[in-house]
Amino acid sequence: MNILITGSTGMVGKNLINHNNAKEYSISGPSSKEINLLDKSKILDWLAKNPTDLIIHCAGLVGGIQANINNQSGFLFNNLQMGINLIDAAYKSGIRNFINLGSSCIYPKNISNEIDESMLLSGKLEETNEGYAIAKISVAKYCQFLSEKGFNYKTIIPCNIYGKYDDFSETGSHMIPGVIARMHKAKINNDNYIEIWGDGKARREFMYAEDLADAIWFCVKNIKQIPKFINVGIGEDFSIKDYYQTISEIVGFKGEFKFNRTKPVGMKRKLICSKIINQLGWMPKFSLNKGISYTYNYYTKEIQN
Repeated sequence: MNILITGSTGMVGKNLINHNNAKEYSISGPSSKEINLLDKSKILDWLAKNPTDLIIHCAGLVGGIQANINNQSGFLFNNLQMGINLIDAAYKSGIRNFINLGSSCIYPKNISNEIDESMLLSGKLEETNEGYAIAKISVAKYCQFLSEKGFNYKTIIPCNIYGKYDDFSETGSHMIPGVIARMHKAKINNDNYIEIWGDGKARREFMYAEDLADAIWFCVKNIKQIPKFINVGIGEDFSIKDYYQTISEIVGFKGEFKFNRTKPVGMKRKLICSKIINQLGWMPKFSLNKGISYTYNYYTKEIQN
């Protein structure tokens, strides 16, 4: 089977390509220069020259809470344009199998219990990443509508992801890689404290990126059986303070936490229900402690050096 992976240089794309299951397929991972997803004619040209049986769409403009707040229009436009262009080009090229990578931010805010797939479009979105969420919802719905025409166009909705090949930069990182980088620096500088946005009580579900790659390959093999939307998570959430505490123990930071309650924190809780994929036979393999330990080891060996 010939598989196109977009976003092959990003965290999810690299973990997919380096997964053992990738060896079973012929994989293409062109760069944005080779296939510009903002130009549908370029996508059509590439697909005409490269036989493709299935597409895994991982490309996108991503960032943490501050990056989303500062660039709502860019997150909406770029992610919507890339997704719709790629799906429409795949459909017009007769490609019957497509796995779209969604995001748990497409679900309504302020849901205190587990979020299942039926809750999509059932309430108001979180304002801090509204642009990104609207783009992701639109792309997922386009996949759904084409699936109803007999195509296998499915959307995987993961919880928050971290791990090898993550972005540890100050401006572009999500929470776990950002905290790892800040805490490592604080340890080196012998800082007395590190700041946490909010009161630390907001809860999040984070999954190690290798687990997500494993789930995506599981869905590739079972693409006809999985529903149009399918959650992928670890089935457990922790408070922001819990994550800081776990990271501090692994990094070896001995200072205190100071809470900045003037900063935005996003949704109070975001735990997705992964019962469908679990019942189909997939389960995560990495605990939080193991995943963060592996990520910190990667950061010190690959990023710092």
